[in-house]
Amino acid sequence: MQLDPMADLGTHEVLNQPDPVGDVDLWRKDPVLRTVLAARGVPEKALAPYGAELGRADTREAARDANRYPPELRLFDSGGRRLDELRFHPAYHRFMQLSVAAGYHSVAWEGGPAGHLTHAAMVYLASQIEPGHCCPLTMTYAAVPVILGAADLPGDWHAALMSRRHDPTVAPLAAKTGATLGMAMTEKQGGSDVRANTTRAERDGTVWRLTGHKWFCSAPMSDGFLTLARTGRGLTCFLVPRWLEDARNPIRIQRLKDKLGNRSNGSAEIEYQRALAWQIGEEGDGIRTIVEMVHHTRLDTAIAPAGLMRAALHEAHHWAVHRRAFQKRLIDQPLMRAVLADLTLDWLGSLMLGMHVAASFDGSSAEDRAFARIGVALAKYLSNKLCPQVVVEAMEVMGGMGYVEDTPLPLLYREAPLNGIWEGSGNVICLDALRTLAREPLAAEMLAARLEGAAGRDRAYDSALAAHRNRWSDGVTEAEARQFVEGSALLLTAAVLLTEGDPALAEAFVQTRLNGNRARTPGTIPAAFAETVLARDLFPQET
Repeated sequence: MQLDPMADLGTHEVLNQPDPVGDVDLWRKDPVLRTVLAARGVPEKALAPYGAELGRADTREAARDANRYPPELRLFDSGGRRLDELRFHPAYHRFMQLSVAAGYHSVAWEGGPAGHLTHAAMVYLASQIEPGHCCPLTMTYAAVPVILGAADLPGDWHAALMSRRHDPTVAPLAAKTGATLGMAMTEKQGGSDVRANTTRAERDGTVWRLTGHKWFCSAPMSDGFLTLARTGRGLTCFLVPRWLEDARNPIRIQRLKDKLGNRSNGSAEIEYQRALAWQIGEEGDGIRTIVEMVHHTRLDTAIAPAGLMRAALHEAHHWAVHRRAFQKRLIDQPLMRAVLADLTLDWLGSLMLGMHVAASFDGSSAEDRAFARIGVALAKYLSNKLCPQVVVEAMEVMGGMGYVEDTPLPLLYREAPLNGIWEGSGNVICLDALRTLAREPLAAEMLAARLEGAAGRDRAYDSALAAHRNRWSDGVTEAEARQFVEGSALLLTAAVLLTEGDPALAEAFVQTRLNGNRARTPGTIPAAFAETVLARDLFPQET
């Protein structure tokens, strides 16, 4: 029996404070997600248990522990022998076990229906509770197609990466029941410009030896890393195993990054000191080889912001429903309703666009692949620009309570900028979008077909689409790339809502995002649209 906390404190009685959120079934309480996935044939059994377990109160408490006690760097043992290991709080391993068992990293490659879409839904759900552990699993998910293209690797890397067992032991691949893979590309002097990399690779019989540094190494306790190093023929992709059969590969951790957020996940600066590596792909063709991994990680960075927004807005709705001010519940006050509804449209658009793009990753045609390349860039850019504002406004809904660590809002706030920075920041994504449209006519055709497919359903949309086409009829300069990408992403979101979503919500989005019927800050939409959005009860609460 669990006793209730004391409300009568002698000096005062605790009143008008919402009870803790308690267990929240993330799957059952998200009608939009369930509707979208059902329409595309995703079986409920693939996600319902995962969403229910993630939303348990004790799971959320574990998320707090995983972030309150971040990984510890252990460079040496007590005798001064080199370790180069990270030690994680048990709560972190709890999340790894849960998500690995659910198939977060593997379901897309197991041959079932809508695998990438199912994976994307898992990213969305996990990001709502503990986004830090998503990093090694996202990298593992994205690495699988690269590893599949390297048939001559020693050991069964594919089977280890596809395993649904989390095995954090320090052991060679052959002794493990499951493995994860990280990535180490950027260097101090280049950052996103990986062509400036100086890490060098030298042949050593049938293997290579790498020497150099990496400024960002994701998940340094992974069992291996995809990395870039320079041979005599140029940048080449390599798989660097973390542990060898009878020794530790000389990968030296210099320090852990003291990051703003994402604190449960270790990110490190490392050095290769003649570390053993195996070549992946053609020598000198490393960027082309590793771009497949980057393409899939971008899908996750496009989806995760919708999860962060969902989590923040759920907290804000819970507060507004159960808190009273000025003789009324907050949720019944017109201006608060306008704020919550406006933010809901940002989350809704991000979720619908992200899932639409994820579905294209499941397609096998040239058209599907072409749309996936441009669609993921548009979704990543727009969703990540919206996410920080949505989270901070949700925090403001809660006032001072939202600013303290007793609530999830600070964690979400620290996480909000991350996906916009990783795997290509805003400028990089926008320039990549321009290059894709210029170099791949089929990508431009598929984007145009999606936008044209929604024509005739809403006059304001038709007008905005015509204005967009007219504005960019003579091309887009680099300096205008953000304006073009934002406009294209908003139109694509509207098109998805018009063709796949609730017509009334689609109209509210079009009228407030494309038709100028909104000011710059949230909460400035017309009251009629606010009532339309809130009437849908997209954040159902226990009252």
